[in-house]
Amino acid sequence: MSEKAPWITYRPELKVLDCTIRDGGLINNHQFEDSLVRAVYEASIAAGIDYMEVGYKNSPRLFPTTDYGPWRHCEEADLNRVFSDHDAAATGLKMVAMADAEKSDWKSQIVPREESVLDMIRVAFYAHQVSEATEMIHHCHELGYETTANLMAVSNITEAEIDTVLEAVRPTPACAMVIVDSFGHLYREQVDRLYSKYSAAMEGTGKEIGIHAHNNMQLAFANTIEAIILGANRIDATMAGLGRGAGNCPMELLLGFLRNPKFKLRPIVKLLQDQIIPLRETVEWGPLVPYNITGQLNLHPRAAMQFRAGDDPDNFVKFYDEIVSDI
Repeated sequence: MSEKAPWITYRPELKVLDCTIRDGGLINNHQFEDSLVRAVYEASIAAGIDYMEVGYKNSPRLFPTTDYGPWRHCEEADLNRVFSDHDAAATGLKMVAMADAEKSDWKSQIVPREESVLDMIRVAFYAHQVSEATEMIHHCHELGYETTANLMAVSNITEAEIDTVLEAVRPTPACAMVIVDSFGHLYREQVDRLYSKYSAAMEGTGKEIGIHAHNNMQLAFANTIEAIILGANRIDATMAGLGRGAGNCPMELLLGFLRNPKFKLRPIVKLLQDQIIPLRETVEWGPLVPYNITGQLNLHPRAAMQFRAGDDPDNFVKFYDEIVSDI
């Protein structure tokens, strides 16, 4: 039998986005050391990753700098301190920040593209915030940024609400519409339906479909694979799955699956060994039982996060009884 499998191919147009610092910052109020942030940046370049999402462009009024680290706000001074030598053309890596509807002073906080190290702004929003989200997308595009539309908590809204959002996003200059499984609730069949709905709604616009999966039911990697097989070309992952609560699709698994020779796994493995795994001494993430429960119940994981931070974090029965009684 041949040592090579001719049926294993790859899509060169598929782009990988690392959101380790942005999503992972939700477990420690974005209090990462500059050295770790820089290490993720350098590993992403060495690994051939296409985008690095370094944090949020969220309001210091709502997220005080006394309580949150710099990657909650991504002020230009902080970006320039860590990434003063950033050159997307030379490295192949584009820098990204996420701006939340109703949480960002986007009209004043986001500077023109030529004044920033950022290359893309991802606009995150809930269905009822779509009007502001489309304004944000247009605004950021006019400033020179690539943009995406990230509809959050899609498992918890109606088909009619999804259709309304897709209709509003279709005429915007966003380059991608991202399926976001905020609660880690989706199964493969739901990913299929959402991909079909999103792609049909964006047909003819040139917009890509993306996937951002959470791992509450340990399906983040599987659901990401499913979206890729269907045709999704904008793929999110994090180093060792580092992210809020149960975490995300692990980058090390994703790059191995993609088979694209431009992606290099060794820089990721070294980053995990040197920087990411040691974080477990101070912060917790991964698909623990309370996150599995909230995922099955299609609930935001904040209740599980609060429980894990309490006095009896391993009393899973207590958490189950409390969470079910509130439904």
